[in-house]
Amino acid sequence: MQATTQQLVDGISDWMRCESPSSDPAALARMVEMMRAQAAAAGLRATVTETYAQGKHGTGPALPLLHITNRAEGDTRQGLLILGHSDTVHPIGMLADNPIRIEGDRLYGPGGYDMKAGIYLALTALSAAAVPGSTPLPVDLLIVPDEETGSHASRKHIEAFASNARYCLVAEPARANGGRCVTARKGTGMLRLGIKGLASHAGVAHEKGRSAIREMAHQILALEAMTDYQRGVTVSVGKVEGGTATNTVPAYCKCIVDFRLPDLQAADELVGKMRALRPVGEGVSLDIDVEVNRPPMVKDAKAEALLARVQQSAKEAGFALEEAPPTGGGSDANFTSAMGVPSLDGLGADGDGAHTVTEYILVSTLEMRARFWHHLLTHLD
Repeated sequence: MQATTQQLVDGISDWMRCESPSSDPAALARMVEMMRAQAAAAGLRATVTETYAQGKHGTGPALPLLHITNRAEGDTRQGLLILGHSDTVHPIGMLADNPIRIEGDRLYGPGGYDMKAGIYLALTALSAAAVPGSTPLPVDLLIVPDEETGSHASRKHIEAFASNARYCLVAEPARANGGRCVTARKGTGMLRLGIKGLASHAGVAHEKGRSAIREMAHQILALEAMTDYQRGVTVSVGKVEGGTATNTVPAYCKCIVDFRLPDLQAADELVGKMRALRPVGEGVSLDIDVEVNRPPMVKDAKAEALLARVQQSAKEAGFALEEAPPTGGGSDANFTSAMGVPSLDGLGADGDGAHTVTEYILVSTLEMRARFWHHLLTHLD
């Protein structure tokens, strides 16, 4: 039976009330348990696995990853992979000043548009097809806990599921002003640059010091100059820290740099430039740590063919699904696309305001989007 608008609003609102920032494993566990219980009540197999991010400074905290499927035991066929994330950018307590509410056609609430509503729509459709064999392809819904911070703990799981997927659909929010889907995303990367200088008294022995902040100023200009809008490459120095006291020549400075790339060739070239950075001043040294976190999601012929089929499901549900221009934001679709799995993104709820206190979902589109997901799951083969 098709869920009503009120049922969808109530269910999404319940999920929004369970705040789940990326930084709070306990809150994420509560959110994942709500999702798991709802899936199990519908007759779906639902499994929670603890996953850990491995970094230069050790292992991160245990984070709950949820796998929901309508596969029969022992069914190893290539299937349909649906991706979502349980974490949000909003801290605990956001609801106190930004309560869940409906104003006109807008359902407001932190984490709803990005992206609890998208997961809820996909899970609702999958719940109606819980019996193994009721969809042409077995369906795996993978809900990761750390997408907003780079999916460092989840990437290996995403790629493992993608290795046995015929298609990948991502329930990230639809693009604003028309509910368009995403077929291409830039790759994302990060540079951490540390500079060591030499401390000295800024008044008594200024000439003996080697200012790490002065050196960083040179390096920031060099980094920002790597931006190439015509090619689609952006480099942004987003955070800088350094120095100890105002009367001391600073011996250390560090920065974190975000960069976005349209293709793998641009990625290789930019990473090469960053690793080739050299000190401008004397007596200072650079510590360069650079990585491409998410490879570019490039639209190819297989993704084009998948788009046509998904657009047909949208038509059957009562709306025209348009394609958004390539976006600079990354998602987990970047990983699956880079593996050669036909992938489409931005298939979640229609609304606007992701990552803001005023994010909202368009209530009038919910039933239509639910029909869309049901048609997709029951017709994609």
